[in-house]
Amino acid sequence: MFVASTVVRNTASKFASAPLSAQFGMVVITLYIIAAVFAPQLAPYGEAQIVGSQFEPWSSAYWLGTDNLGRDMFTRLLFGARNTIGIAFMTTVLAFSIGSTCGLVAATFGGWTDQLLSRLVDVLMSIPQLIFALLLLSIFGTSTISLVLIIAVLDSTRVFRLSRAVAVNAAVSDYVEAARLRGEGPVWIMSREILPNILPTLIAEFGLRFCFVFLLISGLSFLGLGIQPPTSDWGSMVRDSATLIVYADITPLLPAAAIALLAVAVNLVVDWFLHTASGLKD
Repeated sequence: MFVASTVVRNTASKFASAPLSAQFGMVVITLYIIAAVFAPQLAPYGEAQIVGSQFEPWSSAYWLGTDNLGRDMFTRLLFGARNTIGIAFMTTVLAFSIGSTCGLVAATFGGWTDQLLSRLVDVLMSIPQLIFALLLLSIFGTSTISLVLIIAVLDSTRVFRLSRAVAVNAAVSDYVEAARLRGEGPVWIMSREILPNILPTLIAEFGLRFCFVFLLISGLSFLGLGIQPPTSDWGSMVRDSATLIVYADITPLLPAAAIALLAVAVNLVVDWFLHTASGLKD
């Protein structure tokens, strides 16, 4: 109980000391997380349940109308938060696990290991990411597992570049040389000496990379190669209701606004975290 109260007080203190932009970002992210976690409890209908006619107008029965199949848009938005954010988060975690590990290995061992990994990454990065993702998804299929693995591998190249760059600077520091002289092994040096000193940069990059992955998955879903129906996804929701724009209906803008708002909120929090971690003062 004491530990929990201490964590709550520390969290409240950090929130109060954050600038308004970061507070806004944290509130928005919290609301998105609540919507994603409690979507089945908050949604008035089932995720794929057809509850009315096509493109019903906003009403007390359908708060945001219905889509092209007669499914409730508000329900689809809530479940879209769970699916889009959840898949993007899993993909980002996997991309960081691959990219940061390879980056640390390349920086610590150097030599042919560094050259081999760096040249492999150069080859993967030489092809535009969206085109490469479309090609691979066309070959391996558009299942959720394929989507996560393909985007994670492609995005891990960007993580590798950053983690290797900051790890190389840390690898030549005095404390790393002292650890080598003590006889510490490469795994110890990577996990105990280099990683803690580059962790703030990696955490900030995680937030930014999540935005890129999130937008990429939404873009692929809009093109029909991302999260597949009947699973709700904000990108596919924009595509399915795009015809309403002709009739001056703002319904297609709602999932697009949800995508944009989350990207802005994450960037605001990441900017504040980077400013705090760097030790700079206003």
